[in-house]
Amino acid sequence: MTNSIPQVLTVGRVSVDLYAQQSNANATEIDTFKKSVGGTSTNVAVAAALLGVEAATFTKVGDDEFGEYVRHALRETFNVDSRWVGTDSDLATPLAFAILDPPEDPRIIFYREPSAPDLQIMPDEIPAEVIEQVPVLWIPASRFHAEPSATTVRTLLELRGRRAHTVLDLDWRPMFWDSMEQAHAAISPMLDHCTMAVGNRTECEVAVGESDPDKAADALLDRGLRAAIVKLGADGVMVATADRREVIPPFLVDVVCGLGSGDAFGGALVHGLVNDLDLAEAVRNGNAAGAIVAGRLMCADDMPTLAEIQELRAQREGTEQT
Repeated sequence: MTNSIPQVLTVGRVSVDLYAQQSNANATEIDTFKKSVGGTSTNVAVAAALLGVEAATFTKVGDDEFGEYVRHALRETFNVDSRWVGTDSDLATPLAFAILDPPEDPRIIFYREPSAPDLQIMPDEIPAEVIEQVPVLWIPASRFHAEPSATTVRTLLELRGRRAHTVLDLDWRPMFWDSMEQAHAAISPMLDHCTMAVGNRTECEVAVGESDPDKAADALLDRGLRAAIVKLGADGVMVATADRREVIPPFLVDVVCGLGSGDAFGGALVHGLVNDLDLAEAVRNGNAAGAIVAGRLMCADDMPTLAEIQELRAQREGTEQT
């Protein structure tokens, strides 16, 4: 992979995540944390790599030991191409503490002040041909909340020229924005550069002003996207294209940690796009991947293999047919 174009490039946040080892406990009661690599786009790259996709991420860490840890873990543990993981000499690698209180809806305490290295990425730090030629470009909408990241990603999207598959993960993170209106003003114009959007009802409302799944899908497709994937929580996931609309049922599990399931879904979706799977089939794999991670503690370290996804699907879908 050293000199090649990867199959997917994700752009965005990276951190060292620390997961509380005690559930239903607040920060004052927790004794131990377990370290891992994190950040939405980074987790998607990890999830895709574990499914056999040649994955890379474009981000930046601090010039510190945690930054070295991130690079080493991506390369040696997760088989993610780290060529475009840059270093900022002034800012520290971010930390994110996951407090499992409650486990199904954990709180994340971010340490990203005064800014984060991953917000300092510049267009000339990645070759133009990578942006132009990579089969899947995955960008979280939270990239647009601060500069110079917002301008950099807009520049990359313009360079790409709306080539398939340019995926916008609608990724609503309230702590990064002053209001939904501010987020809408920044995110909505980016839809005109993308071919697919992925998000839940609230994220769709931020992007296009509609939380009703059908109306949100209509609004997204009206912007020229080839596909809209609307997550419906316990009701499954809607897949919408110009000539097709289908709700894919979820795989329900006992939740151990509510973090990372969306990133596992994203990795499986990327795997489907790279391998030209039917979009509904890719989403079925995504639902299974998300369910598996929801039943585990960690994000990157607990992403499923393709065999595990297929096993869960065979168990559940076989049961439904009998």
